[in-house]
Amino acid sequence: MKFRLGSFILLLCLYLQSCTQSPDEKSEQQKLTLTGASTVAPLVSALGKRFEEQNPGIRIDVQTGGSSRGLADVQQGLSDIGMVSRTLTAEEAVGMEVFVLGRDGISIIIHADNPLTEITSKQVKAISSGQIQNWQSLNEIDAPIAFIHRAEGHSTLKKFLEYFGLNNSQVKADVVIGDNQQGIKTIAGNPNAIGYVSIGAAEYSMQEGVSIKLLALDGVEATSEAVANGRFPLLRQLTLVTKGNPTGLAKDFIAFVQNEENYDIIQLQKFVPPKN
Repeated sequence: MKFRLGSFILLLCLYLQSCTQSPDEKSEQQKLTLTGASTVAPLVSALGKRFEEQNPGIRIDVQTGGSSRGLADVQQGLSDIGMVSRTLTAEEAVGMEVFVLGRDGISIIIHADNPLTEITSKQVKAISSGQIQNWQSLNEIDAPIAFIHRAEGHSTLKKFLEYFGLNNSQVKADVVIGDNQQGIKTIAGNPNAIGYVSIGAAEYSMQEGVSIKLLALDGVEATSEAVANGRFPLLRQLTLVTKGNPTGLAKDFIAFVQNEENYDIIQLQKFVPPKN
């Protein structure tokens, strides 16, 4: 009888404990979700890993999908923080808080074996609109040009179109990709390809031995150094956005990524810290 009563009391205690807080609820309380720009995602993932190491039990969940998704998810409450790699419009900025994470540039890249080293804005516009379809007039190699374009919803696409004065309907794309790594991989596998990606992402990939090359644009070298000193023409800010002032874990993480002690990760990813 004593054994049965003790077992009953034990089971009752376990039941009451499980009702108080389930493992799923605890896990949910310790999770921070960020969605948005594919350019920002690898950087945030690296920062998130350090944050997790310093804060056991917390999970930083990073998902891509483009700046537009990041903004929409935050506004609809589907994520805690949005990752955006462009300036918000006046309409988008209503009710939003923006936190600068770093700076980056957008550059034209080609295969490492392509002898071309620089390109002009006029040539970029002609290639992307299909007016120039062969490499012969640029590098004396008789080969068709494969232009790699970005999908809708990505701020890299929007910045590219704005800078070169194009409408997306004017662009004659051979391949449409979603993020920087897809573009880099596609161009590294095709000696006749050309496209545009984040300078930081390209420099990081080149450092890892990927067969691509950054082209100087209108006489300015495409490097993170040129981004830092403001010389490179195609510049943008990398930001985190929240709906209203961040609180709790979101506030802590934003403070963490903006702390100068973590600028080494931003520099390692070949981006420029906000105060440089």
